[in-house]
Amino acid sequence: MFYLAQVNIGVNIASLMGFIQIIFGLFYLVFLIFQLMQTANRLSSLVKTFYIIQLIVLPIFLLLSGIILVFQGWRLDPVLQFQQFLLFLLVILLSLKDILINTVNRNR
Repeated sequence: MFYLAQVNIGVNIASLMGFIQIIFGLFYLVFLIFQLMQTANRLSSLVKTFYIIQLIVLPIFLLLSGIILVFQGWRLDPVLQFQQFLLFLLVILLSLKDILINTVNRNR
């Protein structure tokens, strides 16, 4: 007997943080592709390699973490939700720093 698994998507802090991570992961992927296309001829091969690794890894981590938080975030106890929130803030801070530095360098 096959039956569909029950999916519980509640509206709590963890699921909202998951939706924000999914949206930011997609935004960051698009931004990094455009930024890499504009500055590819000025970058060395080592820097291009790091940008490509960052282009692959960071959006995948954000999307997977966001999906997990949306569907399973209601199960986390408050300590784990706070830990996810701190990691989320760290990733957002470093990503925004990267976006701002690249935008300022491009406009010079």
